[in-house]
Amino acid sequence: MRKRRLVGICAAVCLLLLGASVFAQMVRPTHEGTVWTLSFIRVKAGMGPAYDKYLASEWKKEQEALKAAGIILSYKVIGTEAHSPTDWDLMLMTEYKDLASFEANQDKADALLQKMFGGDEKVMQGFKDRSEIREVLGTRLAREIILEPKK
Repeated sequence: MRKRRLVGICAAVCLLLLGASVFAQMVRPTHEGTVWTLSFIRVKAGMGPAYDKYLASEWKKEQEALKAAGIILSYKVIGTEAHSPTDWDLMLMTEYKDLASFEANQDKADALLQKMFGGDEKVMQGFKDRSEIREVLGTRLAREIILEPKK
């Protein structure tokens, strides 16, 4: 009786180890890509040209400086029609290499932008000015999913 029990336990342990090794060797069909910050903006009625001017000047200058400093990889602006009065119509996207570099470079990015645009008072005034032409409905941190196994 004791031998049977020992053989059963050994068989169960072998099956568990076999299952664990098969799981460890499983090739996932996707892998993680770059990290994006997404800002969802609703431009106030009649203020599209004013916000476009800001995006094409100050916002682009900021993004280009961050890119030149190696803090970001790229940026995009996506426009769409709003589906309701409370929906966004612009999405501002900024791409980072990965979450670690996004977090590690926050102080470097802040220092660069302070140097470019002035102190906190000037930055706060910019936020206040833009609040008259647009509303930030939300922001998200997203990770790109690459639809192929990692090589």
